[in-house]
Amino acid sequence: MPEKKASTIQPTIFKTEHADLLITGLWLLPTARQQDAIANGGVAVAGNRIIAVGKTEELTARFPHARRLHEEHGLIMPGLVNTHTHAPMSCFRGLADDLPLMTWLEDHIFPAEASLTPEIVYQSTLLSLAEMIKSGTTSFCDMYLFAKEVARATEQSGMRAWIGEVLYDFPSPNYGELANGFAYVAEMFAHYQGHPLITITADPHAVYTCSPSLLQKLGQVASDHHCPYVIHLSENAAEIATCRERYGCTPVQHLDSLGLLNERTLAVHCVMLDDQEIELLAERKVKVAHCPESNMKLASGAAPAVRMLKAGITLGLGTDGSASNNDVDMFGEMNTMAKLHKVITMDSTAMNAETTLHTATLGGAACLHAEADIGTLTVGKKADLIVLDLNQPHLTPLYNIPSHLVYAARGADVLHSIINGRMVMHNRKLLTLDEEAILTRMGEISRNILASRNR
Repeated sequence: MPEKKASTIQPTIFKTEHADLLITGLWLLPTARQQDAIANGGVAVAGNRIIAVGKTEELTARFPHARRLHEEHGLIMPGLVNTHTHAPMSCFRGLADDLPLMTWLEDHIFPAEASLTPEIVYQSTLLSLAEMIKSGTTSFCDMYLFAKEVARATEQSGMRAWIGEVLYDFPSPNYGELANGFAYVAEMFAHYQGHPLITITADPHAVYTCSPSLLQKLGQVASDHHCPYVIHLSENAAEIATCRERYGCTPVQHLDSLGLLNERTLAVHCVMLDDQEIELLAERKVKVAHCPESNMKLASGAAPAVRMLKAGITLGLGTDGSASNNDVDMFGEMNTMAKLHKVITMDSTAMNAETTLHTATLGGAACLHAEADIGTLTVGKKADLIVLDLNQPHLTPLYNIPSHLVYAARGADVLHSIINGRMVMHNRKLLTLDEEAILTRMGEISRNILASRNR
């Protein structure tokens, strides 16, 4: 778990006379730690970066001509980082529930995905982006089909994202044969090279859908592009059994034998791990995306997150897709994570609020190798932040901010969102997306999906 240290967050100001925007409020929580909270504080932004952190009066005196965003009852905090989702799967929300993972996947999701089109993926991604922004997420890591459409929608929204086209051995509804998939991925790398908000990733689906050669080829892609290698790993008992039958070992052991456990690997789920595998992941510096609600809903189990943290594994939090969650609200995910691990361990101290909040902010940033830029509100980092309204019955009284954020706050409490210095939501109104048009179009798409299933 994150080590308790003396506060290093001090009111700090760059030597500059210019700021584009001052965001101030009742409280500033620049990290996941209560001891770092600043009463009547805020941040100053120039361009896309934070140039000052401190008390409101200090900031206003230093930057008297900056545009102001002040919330009398506002809490300013880092934007949340969703380390694993499938944004386009919002079109399948509630389509097939209360089923085992493999039944859900093979009998319902794979057949439904066969009818996907670029337009459906684009519109469904817009829906998830709207939901994420309105519930406090500013960055996310996505793996799915028709990833160019996911990236196109993301670019429109102004969100920060890591995006990959999932590859597997069988033909894809998007690119068809596997060779076309590698060409598709190469085009994405070329198109988004140097993009300020979008990073392309290498994404094998899982060890049970990818041959060893495919896993290794994508490992080389990740190495060549210095990008994350994102893979579903050890998600449930069936995956373990299949891997043992095919290769005589567990999925973690299989990846390690192929030389694919390293600092670039972002292993998603990691529900079925023994102590030796946890130590191996820690030794190899593998990052883990923890998706408790999806794992619970599909009865896959509960990842040993407490043991992973104790071993020193970098842990981030993810919602998974809306077809298996059924939302992308990271506040709800934090609430579930903290309570789940208390029950599993029968220890109310096992997963405290600060540790949980850390996984959803700086921990998630570190999973994506972005901790130098996002995850805390620190001078020099990118201006990715959200403002919550604390003047509400369920958030009153306030004694401990991380506790409130994990156990009481909701996505709907987010008033404003700023990503890369750009305001993308103000007073809960989306500024980069047309919410009404998105909802109308998704109504049409869902009716068509339902009609096709009933034929």
